[in-house]
Amino acid sequence: MQAQTPEQRRRNAQFAKKNEAKMGKSEEQLRKRVEKVQKSPISMFWAAVLGFIVFGGLVFEALSRFFG
Repeated sequence: MQAQTPEQRRRNAQFAKKNEAKMGKSEEQLRKRVEKVQKSPISMFWAAVLGFIVFGGLVFEALSRFFG
């Protein structure tokens, strides 16, 4: 058996801390907490970049068709 690395020890401590927070709570309480904590899968910066590419392209295309 090998000794734990400091990284494994740190992650095991984080896992234990997370599971201790769940102890004594019902599934309903845990589900409510998970729903509150969930973050968007894409940051606002990348959403803005994607919006600029899509809608900016549409605007430029409409302008080129209108004036061109």
